[in-house]
Amino acid sequence: MKVELLAPAGNRAKLNTALYFGADAAYIGGKSFSLRSFADNFDSEELKSAIDFAHSLGKKIYVTANIFARNGDMAAMEDYFAALYAAGADAAIISDPGVFYAARKSAPQLCVHVSTQANVTNKYAVKFWKELGAARVILARELSIAEIAEMHQFVPDIELEAFVHGAMCISYSGRCLLSDYLTGRPSNRGECVQACRWNYSVKKSGSDGGWMDVEEDDRGTYIFNSKDLNMSAHLKELADAGVCSFKIEGRMKSEYYLATVINAYRRCIDGGFSDIVENELLTAAHRDYTTAYALGENHATVNYSDSQTKGDCDYIANVLGCSDGRAQVEMRGRFKKGDVLEVLSPSENFNKSFTVESAYLPDGTEVDDCKLVQQVYSINCPYSLSAGDILRRRK
Repeated sequence: MKVELLAPAGNRAKLNTALYFGADAAYIGGKSFSLRSFADNFDSEELKSAIDFAHSLGKKIYVTANIFARNGDMAAMEDYFAALYAAGADAAIISDPGVFYAARKSAPQLCVHVSTQANVTNKYAVKFWKELGAARVILARELSIAEIAEMHQFVPDIELEAFVHGAMCISYSGRCLLSDYLTGRPSNRGECVQACRWNYSVKKSGSDGGWMDVEEDDRGTYIFNSKDLNMSAHLKELADAGVCSFKIEGRMKSEYYLATVINAYRRCIDGGFSDIVENELLTAAHRDYTTAYALGENHATVNYSDSQTKGDCDYIANVLGCSDGRAQVEMRGRFKKGDVLEVLSPSENFNKSFTVESAYLPDGTEVDDCKLVQQVYSINCPYSLSAGDILRRRK
């Protein structure tokens, strides 16, 4: 399958991880106009550096400007799009028709992708955006594969992008007022507090005029909490339907999460779905998985049991380098002498494990317990690891 694997990156470290583990492109946000205001995001110099770095690897950067804008945003937006084009951004991701207009006016040569927030759910909407000059439409998550195929047949000369993995919003393609109503943080302007993930006490009116609690179990009620999307077993069907870019959700997720999911999907695209891929997607934190509406109507998309599971592995360390049988690692989770660690890597070292027989501080002091967060340690390792690899421990 000649498709693009598109990954999120909330900061430069996450971008490096995404590209190292096999993403063909990344979507990132600037300091303004992005629907992930609480990610670290990129200032103008960082954006230029990120774009240049990706291009040096033959990869692409798409910049999100997908808020629903107000009048006061527009003047700054025109300057912003001109700056994105000058920096070499491969595309801007836009939801709002007014923002789309501003981008086309101020930077007519800048490629524009229509965000999933625009709620494109039919072939005529695809045609509408194509005729306005959009190069790609990022489809609503509510669509089936059959509907996507019909869109592609109707408008074959526009790119179609679809989410394949990650958190889903209980609201319609992310257009939600719950966060704003409960906390004053508007989700449609990048400040979503994810109120849908909270534990709610729900009541219904009883026959006696009183109120009765409604609970799924003794841990609470999660009726607004969507399952996570997982389309790893259906990538070929999506590609055959006309999807050219497989998108992973998660600009707020950890480096370990990104490495795990991107690595799994890279292997799936290159070698096909397998038990290894399926099991790999259980190792990072996730909610129960669903294919959402890809295969047709589905009433089982709510995650009733809990907010999310913590995954089958603990994130232990980032590999900084390796030489003479020792790996230099930055600690992210406590580990000790005698622990069995596993390698997460895009290389042939993937899933290999070894026992920590020795660990040293930078001054050469040997330690049995590596408990200082982000401390650099040298540990024995029988494999030639690379900077960017990750170590984890099975639970």
